[in-house]
Amino acid sequence: MNTKVRTQLSVMMFLEFFIWGSWFVTMGTFLGNNIGASSGQTAMAFSTQSWGAILAPFVIGLIADRYFNAERILGILHLLGAALLYLMYCSSSFDVFYPYVLGYMILFMPTLALVNSVAFNQMKDPTKEFSFVRVFGTLGWIVAGLIISYAFHWDSPSGISEGMLKNTYLMAAISSAILGVFSFTLPKNPPKVDTSKKVSFSQMLGLDALKLLGDKNFLVFFVSSILICIPLAFYYQNANPFLVEVGLQNPTGMMTIGQISEILFMLLLPYFFKKFGFKNTILIAMLAWTLRYFLFAYGNAGEFTFLLILGIGLHGICYDFFFVSGQIYTDSKAGETYKSAAQGLITLATYGIGMLIGFWVAGKITDMYLNVDGSHGWDTIWIYPAGFAFLVFLLFAVLFKNEKIAYKS
Repeated sequence: MNTKVRTQLSVMMFLEFFIWGSWFVTMGTFLGNNIGASSGQTAMAFSTQSWGAILAPFVIGLIADRYFNAERILGILHLLGAALLYLMYCSSSFDVFYPYVLGYMILFMPTLALVNSVAFNQMKDPTKEFSFVRVFGTLGWIVAGLIISYAFHWDSPSGISEGMLKNTYLMAAISSAILGVFSFTLPKNPPKVDTSKKVSFSQMLGLDALKLLGDKNFLVFFVSSILICIPLAFYYQNANPFLVEVGLQNPTGMMTIGQISEILFMLLLPYFFKKFGFKNTILIAMLAWTLRYFLFAYGNAGEFTFLLILGIGLHGICYDFFFVSGQIYTDSKAGETYKSAAQGLITLATYGIGMLIGFWVAGKITDMYLNVDGSHGWDTIWIYPAGFAFLVFLLFAVLFKNEKIAYKS
């Protein structure tokens, strides 16, 4: 892969996750503080990510893989997304905002697979080359958070009270338009499926990967993946509003500590994987989720600020040790026949089913502990996902049988 192509792919990844990080992190705070949405309505808005993940295989399997170049579809989706992000920027009520965010996430979630597809198609050895391109995506998310908190102060108390958080959607809209245009300059990625050959509907959607559920260990992992995403949804939906409410300075910028730790633990993952094995690595991730929520329950923006920082910093272990390890495990179980379909199946289980349930549960529990003055009983709210993550830990520890998985570094 030459320098020009590597640079193009790195810019693509940077913009892809810069766009997502520009508005998704602060959406809960924006909805609650600026357009008067309830926790239940906020849960509905976050669950659009799950609906997008559920519908993504239709876009990829029926369109991208069969009829049009991946980079062209990527460009069109981001140009349409830019228009919807601008409409979200102009929204002043939840009833107006919700259809736009739903439409946007249905367009955006397929692009996560498309950018990977575009990158993989240009690489001779993705196991060695992909991580050096993908890391720019994490950097894009970090930069977005730093800009919101430290450059424009949109998430400061005065910024929130003045309604400046809506500017995050404008920033995302401009970035999406840039990536939309830039996508048409990317290397060509024509469809590889021979449309003259008869293929079943289930094959197009990757449903053949469901055969993997016949393996007891994979079934335990699949169910655990759904269940662990229920407490994960609490973080995505509630972390920023929680940090704002307790008075942590520059909350969005502080949350980028999680992405910085993600880079660190991505580098440490091969060591843990080889030293402790797949099962123990997954169990470490589940315990980290439990610990994170206990730290949030007992932390504050005063003398126990360090507990909040530690909780945010555990994101690298929570995300990398579970999701990346899970992708490696899934790849090893699937073999050559179902590689892509199997990864899509796990994405459907986690970002789709698991988080869809999780966002609904998080909204219900958050509303249960809403005080009359508009504040929340966060110390109690965070105990729920902590306890649930620990139950999933016990389930996986008992039911999953140890097996050796080859890790390609």
